[in-house]
Order: sequence, then C-alpha cells, then structure tokens
Amino acid sequence: MKLLPNALSAARLALAPWLFYLLWHRQYGLALIVIFLAGVTDGLDGLLARAFGAASKLGAYLDPVADKVLLSGAFLTLALDGAVAKWLAVLVLGRDALILIFACVAFLFTSVRSFPPSFWGKASTTSQITYIVVLLAHFTGLLGAIFVTLAEYSAAALTVWSFLHYAWIARRILRVHQTAKS
Repeated sequence: MKLLPNALSAARLALAPWLFYLLWHRQYGLALIVIFLAGVTDGLDGLLARAFGAASKLGAYLDPVADKVLLSGAFLTLALDGAVAKWLAVLVLGRDALILIFACVAFLFTSVRSFPPSFWGKASTTSQITYIVVLLAHFTGLLGAIFVTLAEYSAAALTVWSFLHYAWIARRILRVHQTAKS
C-alpha cells in the first residue's frame, strides 16, 4: 500500500505521451477518458499518501512533475492545434516556467530545499485539469460552449492568482535569506 501513491503518480506520467497523441489526432473521446483518469489519480495519490503514511521524497517530486508534464503538454498540444487560445497556453506555461526558474534560483543561492505547493497552486492545477476535461467534453458533444468559457476564465484567473501568490512567497523567502546573510 505504501508504494501505491508513487505508482499512481508514475502511471499519470506514463499516460502523458498517449494523451498528447490522442489530442493531436483529435481523438477527444479517448483523450477525455485519459485526462479524467489522470485527474482522479492526481487526487488519489495525495489522499492515499496521507491516509497510509506513505508520503515520500520521491512522491514529493514525482507528483508535481507528473502534473506539470501532463498539463503543460496538454495545453501545448491543444494550443498548437488551435483548440486552446494561445494566450491561455502562454499564461499556463509561462507561470510554470517562472515558478521553475524561481525554484532553481532558490535552490542554487539559498538554503531553501522544500517547495511545497500552496492552496492556490493546487486550485490552479485543479482548474486547469477541469478546463481540459470541460473542453474535451464540449468537443465530444457532452457540454455546451458556455461551460468552456467559464472553465477557461476560471483557469486563467486561478493561474494568475496562484502565480502572484507564489511571487509573494518568493519575495518573503528572499527577504528572510537576505536578513539571515546580514
């Protein structure tokens, strides 16, 4: 049972290339099933890790990497195909790139070694998964366009808000680091 959370994260990572293939070939029904399963495993891995005391260093890295690969790849694939507005893809990918750059700088130049996700980061990830699910459900005829619009702007708003929150956290960390050096 203790290996199950990491296995779920690894499975999500392994699903990514297949999802990108399905999206690129506009096989939206199958892609909807894959992204839905990925979303479920994302929720389950953390829940199981806490429930069974199975949190691990590997899981702390594997889970967000799987999320970012899956979501960034989905947004990129859909944007290149014209299915997602390019501004939204740039927003999602840009936020993740800037957070990654900050984490690298903090790792190289400070004593900070832990980068736990914030509530707003998790909310942003959830809204991005929701947007992709709603978009694919719309493409398969299950949902109307109004739901896509609502999900799109919710994902955009939470992506921006979570970035601002992470920037605020980064500023605090750098301020503490500067104070410690003085």
